[in-house]
Amino acid sequence: MNMNVILIGMPGVGKSTVGVLLAKALGYSFVDTDLIIQSETGMKLSDILAEKGAEGFSEIENDVLWNLDADKAVIATGGSAVLCEKGMRKLTESGTTVYLFLPPEELEKRLGNIKTRGVVMREGETIADLAAERAPYYEKYADVTIRETGGIEDTVKAVLDALGSIDKKQ
Repeated sequence: MNMNVILIGMPGVGKSTVGVLLAKALGYSFVDTDLIIQSETGMKLSDILAEKGAEGFSEIENDVLWNLDADKAVIATGGSAVLCEKGMRKLTESGTTVYLFLPPEELEKRLGNIKTRGVVMREGETIADLAAERAPYYEKYADVTIRETGGIEDTVKAVLDALGSIDKKQ
């Protein structure tokens, strides 16, 4: 297996939650790029979006992805990270990229008030719209796609199984 495991997917799929458990199971460190963005800017994601807009947020996110220096880490990216071509190109070279997929109707149940989460969305856009728009990007970068069908532990097991299969092929 490559040195890092990069988790991508829509907001609410559980990248951070799965990432922490996956890091423990692999003996890796855990990195959450959204937390790095907040730490580096001193602002919540929703405040960055309100102040700088989607384009300004994207510039910050792209810089964070590009400058991330991690080794043997599980990296949970923000849902919009796949829109940052330069940062994603560098990040995906550092490991195996896992796309966590959950149908839009399940995402809506999990997300609650999406505005407070700091999700990059256009006015009037729905979760289903956003999922359809981003799916090609998630698929482009994914080495593995995990369709979440059970709980968090089931997802972690599915990721570990998939990573083990990749290991055997290399």
